[in-house]
Amino acid sequence: MQILVLYYSKTGNTRKLAEAIAQGAGEVQGTRAVLKAAGEVSKEDFLAADGLIVGSPVYFGTMAAELKQVVDGLISIRKKMETKIGAAFATSGDATGGKETTMFSIIQAMLICGMVVSGDPLSATGHYGVACTGAPDEKSLENGKKLGRRVAELAMKLQ
Repeated sequence: MQILVLYYSKTGNTRKLAEAIAQGAGEVQGTRAVLKAAGEVSKEDFLAADGLIVGSPVYFGTMAAELKQVVDGLISIRKKMETKIGAAFATSGDATGGKETTMFSIIQAMLICGMVVSGDPLSATGHYGVACTGAPDEKSLENGKKLGRRVAELAMKLQ
């Protein structure tokens, strides 16, 4: 079972949260977490993944262009993404910086691919995904681990 944690990070904050999410996914027995930056990922990485967790900093209320370019490139394998588990996370520079709309832009792409989308567990925040303002604090990192575990566990159940 493989979970792909894909992210774009300019300042390092989104990468820190992605690392915690990958750690959580990797804690589920039988799961391997693969952490990739937007510029490193390939179509083969998407095809090999049983679950996909995607994160971005907030850029004008949506995902970063560098991540959107990767998502746009999925058109040729869109049907092969169907029924995989997906989830989103975001970071912003301001408390009201558009984290939820950024996660919605990621979730929208997953739904268009026919993926099964999960929010974060109730033991985290029970919303659309994990998000933080600025550098992730300990609570955000723990919530990230919970999201990673949740996606890995759901992917195992679907397999």
